[in-house]
Amino acid sequence: METMIVERTIDAPIDDVFAWLTTTTNYTASPLVVRCRLTRRGETAPYGLGAVRSHLWMIGWFRERISHYDPPYATEYVVERSLPPARHEVGRMTFTETEGGTRVCWTTRAEIPVPLLGPFLTRRVARPIITRTFGNILAAADAALARRP
Repeated sequence: METMIVERTIDAPIDDVFAWLTTTTNYTASPLVVRCRLTRRGETAPYGLGAVRSHLWMIGWFRERISHYDPPYATEYVVERSLPPARHEVGRMTFTETEGGTRVCWTTRAEIPVPLLGPFLTRRVARPIITRTFGNILAAADAALARRP
C-alpha cells in the first residue's frame, strides 16, 4: 500500500471549504475530472455518512462510500469498486482553520493489485497521477472560494 498526501491552504472559511470539497460534483472544475455523481444520499446530509458517489476521472472510474462524516473537520471514504481495479484502504480529508484560511490535508492509501509489479506501478504511475488529480481539485476549490482583494 502506498500513502499519498496532498495539502493546501485555501483562503476561505472552513465551512465553505468543507462544503465545496465534500460536494464532489464540484470536482469537474478540475481538468482531470470528467463526471461526478451522487448515487445515494447520506444519512444526515447528501454527501454525509453512507453516501455513495460515482466518479469518472481521466485515470479511471470509482465508486466510493462515505465512511466517516464530521463537518466541517473531516470526511473519509472507501473506494468500493474501480476500473482499473485497485485496493483501497481509506481516503480522508481533514480541514483545519488557520490564519490564512483553511488547511486541507487529503490522504489516501491504495495500491494497484498486480502480482510482482503492483508496488512499482503504484509508486511510479498511480501515485503521481492521483496526487496531481487531488492537487488540481484543491486548486479548483481555491479558485472558486479564495477571498481575493
